[in-house]
Amino acid sequence: MNYFDRAKYFRTKKRLGQNFLINGEVIANILDYAEIKPDDTVVEIGPGVGFVTEQLVKRAKEVIAIELDEEAVNELEKLNAPNLKIIHQDILKTDLSKLSEGKFKVVANIPYYITSPIIAHLLGEVDDMDNKNRNKITEIVLMVQEEVARRMCATEKSPSKQYGLLTILSQFWADVEIMELVGRRSFYPAPKVNSALVRLKVREKPRLELSDYTHFRKTVKAAFSQRRKNIKNCLLSGGFSKENIQRAMAKLGLDENTRGEKLSIEDFGRLSEELKNGN
Repeated sequence: MNYFDRAKYFRTKKRLGQNFLINGEVIANILDYAEIKPDDTVVEIGPGVGFVTEQLVKRAKEVIAIELDEEAVNELEKLNAPNLKIIHQDILKTDLSKLSEGKFKVVANIPYYITSPIIAHLLGEVDDMDNKNRNKITEIVLMVQEEVARRMCATEKSPSKQYGLLTILSQFWADVEIMELVGRRSFYPAPKVNSALVRLKVREKPRLELSDYTHFRKTVKAAFSQRRKNIKNCLLSGGFSKENIQRAMAKLGLDENTRGEKLSIEDFGRLSEELKNGN
């Protein structure tokens, strides 16, 4: 029975955002992008009925599959693989740091509506300097909506709608790259949007060296809080003083009328430090 017939046999649940990957070539590519080796431990998020899982268990030392749907868990148990551990649980309520003694890789085909919370759960926020989940992860291969992938990999030179908080959250603790675009017909049922495979290589140190990471998070959050306003007005709304904003931006040579999406992550780092120095 091929992937399509097997997926059609299972009753998918729209409320869980279930769209099963049925393209064998893409499944093989996921394993290649994650560079799965015989001594690897892999945590798979949202394995569904196990099309990727059954290939992972052939290559990895151990596969830990985290699945919320009880019916999907029953299907996974049929794989009967000695190196497969199934956890019936919500990923956002799972302490990944306790799953394995050593480090591991993450492979995930997740419901698109919770992409940002899952990335924050895996990597931690920008000011979470010792996130216990991130400390265990070496890399993540993630299937996401194409539009979200573009946002994760954006720069200040990208179209303005792409660059924002998700960009900085993704790139602060990882090197992010789109590996391939995946069409709708690669899934059953077919989603209404195109998808993309993204690889995040987790950093041991954050992208920027700052004196106050919580202040940086506050600065960035304020800058993107009202996307149609310039950065000066956004920072004012975020609780920064007018004098401090003007002084910091003048010192850095930044135009007060520019918008947040035109500043690089490094620019935000310098701005945050200057704003803090002026307090």
